[in-house]
Amino acid sequence: MKNLIVLMFLLPSFAFANNLQGNPTLEAISTALGAGDVAALSKYLADNVEISIQDKEQVYTKAKAQEVLKGFFDANKPKAFAQVHKGQSRENSDQYCIGNLSATAGNYRVYLYLKVSGSSISIQEMRFDKE
Repeated sequence: MKNLIVLMFLLPSFAFANNLQGNPTLEAISTALGAGDVAALSKYLADNVEISIQDKEQVYTKAKAQEVLKGFFDANKPKAFAQVHKGQSRENSDQYCIGNLSATAGNYRVYLYLKVSGSSISIQEMRFDKE
């Protein structure tokens, strides 16, 4: 009986800890952002992606989004990316991430919105705001 009581208290904490573990896709996206690796990011881009760099906001096709990101990373060589906050939307399983990108030309606050469809995740929106 004592073991059952201990198990009842420990099981929820294991489930909570497991829920906090990183999402492999989000971790890969974070790594790609920190390296400025457009090829790695392109694996996760949706067919149409909204990209906002400072105040310039536009929806791009996947191919054009890759060009825009390459231009951004060429002008702002990334040093590191650190996630500050991540979560899941209340209505569905879509995810978001907010992080800090340290680059040669300054620091940026990065906002990501990820669409979850079954087992696939795609970047729907990326926003880079200079700090």
